Amino acid sequence: RPPHCTERTWAAAARPLRPHGYAALMTRLSGTAVAALMAMLAGCQPAAEGSPSASASVRASATAEVTSAASAQPAAPSATPEPLAWTELDAAGPAAREDHTWTLAGHGRTAYLFGGRDGGTVFGDLWSFDLETDTWAELAADGPPARFGHESVWVDGVGLVIFAGQSGATFFDDLWAFDPAEGVWHQLPSAGESPVARYGTCAAVGPDGRLWISHGFTADGTRFSDTRAYDFASGTWSDETPDGERPVDRCLHGCWWTDDGSLTLYAGQTTGVTALGDRWSLGDAGWTELSGTAPPERNLYARTRLDGATLVFGGQALDGSFLDDLWLMPDSTADAIALEAGGGPARAGAEMVHDATADRVLLFGGRDGDGAHADLWQLRGNLEGQPSS
Repeated sequence: RPPHCTERTWAAAARPLRPHGYAALMTRLSGTAVAALMAMLAGCQPAAEGSPSASASVRASATAEVTSAASAQPAAPSATPEPLAWTELDAAGPAAREDHTWTLAGHGRTAYLFGGRDGGTVFGDLWSFDLETDTWAELAADGPPARFGHESVWVDGVGLVIFAGQSGATFFDDLWAFDPAEGVWHQLPSAGESPVARYGTCAAVGPDGRLWISHGFTADGTRFSDTRAYDFASGTWSDETPDGERPVDRCLHGCWWTDDGSLTLYAGQTTGVTALGDRWSLGDAGWTELSGTAPPERNLYARTRLDGATLVFGGQALDGSFLDDLWLMPDSTADAIALEAGGGPARAGAEMVHDATADRVLLFGGRDGDGAHADLWQLRGNLEGQPSS
C-alpha cells in the first residue's frame, strides 16, 4: 500500500447543549409551582379595556394562589439533568467510510460530507444532510479528485472549502470551494508560501477570517510542525510558524480556535508513536503546552465545537484499540472533563457536527475492528461538564 501516516498496517487494522433560561426554569419546577408561575404570568396581562379594576383583581388572585401554593408545598428538588446517551438513527445515505469530512453550513441546518475511504476504495462524492428532516441527498457536482484525510471548513461568502488529503500514492495541496447556491466547485488560487502537499493535517478558520492549518504528513514519510494561513481575499498563503518550542511533528490530530482567539492543537500521531495526548495553544507569544487533566492518548478522533468548549469523541488508542469515550475540553481551563454517555460505538476516523437548534450532536461513519461503517448516531443529554462517575 502507499505510505500513509498511521504506523499500523491497515490489514490489522461554536455551542453547548445548555437549556435556555426559560426552559431550564420550567424543568426545575414542580407541577404545582408551574401552575402558580403561570397564574403569576397571567396577572401580568393587560386588563380588559374599560375595566381598570380587572388587572388588580387578577394580580391579587394570582398572588394568593402563589402564596398558598408556596406555603402548602415543600420546595421541589432540582430536576436531574438528562443523562447523555447515544441512539442510532435510521437515515440511508453515503456508503461506509472513514477519514471523510462533515461540515456544518453557516446557517446550521445543512451539513456537507465529502470524500473518505473504505479500505482501498477512495471516495470523491459530496452529500448534504438536512438537520431538520434527518435526510441525506447526494449532490451531482464535479469537483476535487477523490481523497481521504483532507480538511474542510465553512467560510461565509465562499462556501464549503476543502484542503489537502491523499489518494493512493498521491498527496494534495489544493484548495477547492463548493458554492451551494450555484451547485458547483471552484478551485481556489494558491499563491505565496503554500504548504507542502499533505494528509492528516488540521484546519480551522481564525478570527481574522483566514484558514489556518498546522502539521501533517506527506509522501516520503515526513511529518511537519509548520503552521500556515490562507487569505481568501488575496488567494495567498503565509507561513505563520512561530519561533521557539512547538508541538512535535505529527498527523491525525485536530485543531480549533477558542473563544479568546487562540488556536488549540490536540493529540494525533508521530513517528514511532501510535497516539499522542498533548494539548497546545498558539497565541501571540507562540506555542504553549497546556498541562492539566487530559484524556488518554488518541489519533483520528471526532470533535465538534460547542459554546466555549470542544467535544472530543473516540479515536484510536495508544495500543491500537478503538475508543468510545467522550470528553469536554473547555476553553477556560487546561483540565478536560470526562463525560459518561451510554450506547455509543467505538470508532476512529468518524466525524461529528453540533446541531444547536435541536440540542444534539450527530456522528457519522468511522472504522472499528470490523471495518468502515455508514451508520448515523445522535447524542442527547446534559453536556454541561458533569464528570463521569
